Amino acid sequence: MKDEKFRFSECSLTRSMAIIGTKWKPLIVYVLQNKKVRFGQLDVIIPLITRKVLTEQLKELAEDGILRREAFNEIPPRVEYSLTEKGLELLPILNLIKSWNTKFEAENKKQ
Repeated sequence: MKDEKFRFSECSLTRSMAIIGTKWKPLIVYVLQNKKVRFGQLDVIIPLITRKVLTEQLKELAEDGILRREAFNEIPPRVEYSLTEKGLELLPILNLIKSWNTKFEAENKKQ
């Protein structure tokens, strides 16, 4: 979590949003849902994110225990990312948000 003032907030929603409430973190978690993914693959799957921001977001998600970073001692270096148990528990929440948007997106198209 980048901003320490949110880590100690009295509000659990504030603490939760500080962990996953950025523009890219929910997308990263969603992409990793049931597989290991390398950095370059994430860069291709989420094309609008810069490599710098992707690196920062992955680092923060790892620090917060949402994902696991596994580095292999190979040449060229290989790093794979996967969700931890804590990260996997976010998937039903993200699916609910996705369903919520789909519901209201359909309603907006009717109007």
